[in-house]
Amino acid sequence: MSTPAPDPREDAALRATVLHLRVPPGTPEPLYRAVLEVLDPISPVVQVVPPGAALVDLAGVLRLHRRTPYELAEIIRVRALALTGVDVHVGVASNWALAATASARPGPRGIRLVPDTPEAVAAFLHPLPIDALYGIGRRQAATLRDYGIHCIGLLAGVPALTAQRLLGGRDGRLLQHRARGEDHRRVTPTDLPRSTSESRRFDRDELDGDRIRAAILETVVVIGARLREREQAATGLQVQLRMADRSLLTRARKLPAATAHDADLRECAYRIFNGLHLERARIRAVTVRAEQLVDADRVAEQISLDRSEENVRRAETAIDRANRRFGPGTVRPAALAGRRIA
Repeated sequence: MSTPAPDPREDAALRATVLHLRVPPGTPEPLYRAVLEVLDPISPVVQVVPPGAALVDLAGVLRLHRRTPYELAEIIRVRALALTGVDVHVGVASNWALAATASARPGPRGIRLVPDTPEAVAAFLHPLPIDALYGIGRRQAATLRDYGIHCIGLLAGVPALTAQRLLGGRDGRLLQHRARGEDHRRVTPTDLPRSTSESRRFDRDELDGDRIRAAILETVVVIGARLREREQAATGLQVQLRMADRSLLTRARKLPAATAHDADLRECAYRIFNGLHLERARIRAVTVRAEQLVDADRVAEQISLDRSEENVRRAETAIDRANRRFGPGTVRPAALAGRRIA
C-alpha cells in the first residue's frame, strides 16, 4: 500500500516557526510580564521586545508538543486570556519581520499565519500599504510615496539600485529584503531589561547647579514611577553628564538597599552629582540610569518607625495612581513646577 504524498501546504505552514506576539497598547508592565510567563512552557527561545511584544522560536519544540505552529499560537492566546485577561495578537511566519507584520494584521481569531512559500508571502505582503512595512520610518515611507511606490509589492519589484538610491544604501537593501519577505535575524533569548534610564537635554549649555539638580530630579521621578509600574527595584544608580565639549562624565554608586522610591533615588543621584565638585562646568545633558534591577517581590521592605517616611510612601502610591489616571506629571514635586514630565 503506497504512502500518500505530503501536502505541500501543510509543510509550508510547519516551516513558519516564528511567532510574534503583541499585547494591546497601554497594557501595564505587570500584565506584560504575566503574558511573557505564559510563553515559558512553550519554548525556551523567547526574545522580549519591549514595551509590548515578544518573539518565540518554535523550530525545536514542535515534536515535543506534537502541535503545529498555528495550534501553539492558539494555545498561547487562550492561556494568556485565561490567566492574565490580556487578548494578545499573534503573527506566525518563517522570520521575525514577516511575523511582526502578520501580528499587526491578525485574522478574526487574533492570529495570522503566513505559510513559508513565495506565493503566500507575496499574497500577504505585496498589497499592504508601504507604511505597513516592518521597520520603515515615516520619512522613508513619504519618500517612496513621492516616487509612486505606495505598496510593499512595488518596493519589492523595483531594481535594487533604485531602492538604495531612494532610501540610502544600507536602508534600501534592508527594507527591500523585508518587502520580499526576507529577514535573516535569529530569535535570541532575552528577558526584560535589567536597567532603565531617562535623559534631559538643556536648551543651552547649563552652568546653574540648581537647574541641573532639577533636571536630575525630573529623571528620578520618571524612573521611580517606571520601576514601581514594572514592579522592579534598583540596586545601583548611575549619573552621566554630557559636557559642552561633548565629552561624557559618568559616575555610579550602589544603593544601600534595593529601592523604587523617589526619595532614595533622588538622595543617591544628588550625592553622585555633588561628589563631582563641578564649578563653572557647562553641561549639555544629564542621564540617570537605574541599574541591576530586581523584581520587587524579592526586596525586603524594612519596617520604619518614622511616621513621616511612611506617610511619604503612602503619598507616593496615591501620586502614581493619579498620574496613571490623569497623565504623567499631573502630580509632581514642587521643585518641578512648570517643567515637563515624560
